[in-house]
Amino acid sequence: MLFNTFHFAYFAAILFPLYWILPHRPQNYLLLAASYYFYACWEPVFLSLLILSTVMDFACGLAVDRIEDRRKRKLFVALSMALNLGMLGYFKYYNFFAESLHDALLRGGLNVPISQLKVVLPIGISFYTFQSMSYVIDVYRRDIKPTRNIVEFAAFVSFFPHLVAGPIMRPTTLLPQIERPRKFDIQQFYRGIYLIFWGLTKKVVVADNLALIVNDLFGRWETIDGGLALIAIYAFAFQIYCDFSGYTDAARGIAKCLGFELALNFNLPYFATSPQEFWSRWHISLSTWLRDYLYIPLGGSRGSQVKLYRNLMLTMIIGGLWHGAAWTFVLWGFYQGALLVVHRLCRPLLDRIRPTDLIDRACWKALRIFVTFHLVCFGWLIFRANSIAQLKGMIAAVVYRPAIPASAYILPVAIVILPLLIYQVAQFLSKDLDVMARTPWYVRSVFYTACFYAFVLGGEFGGGQFIYFQF
Repeated sequence: MLFNTFHFAYFAAILFPLYWILPHRPQNYLLLAASYYFYACWEPVFLSLLILSTVMDFACGLAVDRIEDRRKRKLFVALSMALNLGMLGYFKYYNFFAESLHDALLRGGLNVPISQLKVVLPIGISFYTFQSMSYVIDVYRRDIKPTRNIVEFAAFVSFFPHLVAGPIMRPTTLLPQIERPRKFDIQQFYRGIYLIFWGLTKKVVVADNLALIVNDLFGRWETIDGGLALIAIYAFAFQIYCDFSGYTDAARGIAKCLGFELALNFNLPYFATSPQEFWSRWHISLSTWLRDYLYIPLGGSRGSQVKLYRNLMLTMIIGGLWHGAAWTFVLWGFYQGALLVVHRLCRPLLDRIRPTDLIDRACWKALRIFVTFHLVCFGWLIFRANSIAQLKGMIAAVVYRPAIPASAYILPVAIVILPLLIYQVAQFLSKDLDVMARTPWYVRSVFYTACFYAFVLGGEFGGGQFIYFQF
């Protein structure tokens, strides 16, 4: 079930009023039933995997809390990780590694047939396995006491607004919200409706319109010139941002309508002044999850500089592989890790550049934003490429076939992107993501009216799937 469909609109119209007339405990039962229905609409058979992960981690959490022997506690943590990572590996990575091994053996002169699985990737498995697994780890670390109510825990794991594409919520923040009673707050509800509307506007007006251009240009990558290749790259940068942040906004809005607060997942990422800052603004819930459950356990910044750079590279490569079972994602993770390492090496030199004049400081910051944005855009080219051959072809088009971008593509891309950029510049300069809520009523009225007409007249209502659903 997609947020940008009438199916979901009917679902929400029935759920919201029924949910708020119930007391706390029945609310949680309804929330769990609604979440399972939401997930089963994709493929009912995969609901069993979600339930299996839930039951196993609920039991492991209780065992880890009850047992005092550290080695035995670690066994249950290992059991949880084996189950969750095992499911993830089987459904998402088996065919990738099997095909890679077969190709490697073939290049060595050995034609060894390796069977591949005809399986469909369960939607959202990368998200809910990380969330469920982190619960057992947090119980082991004594960061949270395990819940003894399996309905509340199941509602935590399967909470439908963020189930299939995040943000990845920590048990320390979401589980307590499920455990305590919730009261209807009209202001919170209004704020939720705004976030749903704004998120879906970014999705159907910006992302889905840009997708038509991106798919067209990437689909004929062998024949386009450098100008069109650049348009494809820039367009995809805003497509993936509006697609993913639009989903997150809608998810946060739906959660607010149900009395919950989900974590902020995007904070104007294209205004970052360095690769490190970019990852503190983009997909924040995954960045912090990888930091706390992978980078720090690997050693983090402790030890020598070499170990620090190793930990950064491993974290980002694994993060790249998390996004998809393809060598382009591994390369994308390697590239992001390399950016972080190079930035750390150059940071002492960059810190010495401290302009004193206000205009000079603004120009220096603008230059850093410009450079960081283009480094990120090159990463998006790696991310979007369907193969290494396509990646090489797009790079070759920019380098060897430079050309002025075709006006037939510039105009529609500009029409879609510029209003968003103007609004985000206002957010950035005011340092307030809710700047529109603090403007006079007549300014808000014009803004909401413009968004409404853009949504109705310019939206692509084909029920386009969100990009991150494949991860």
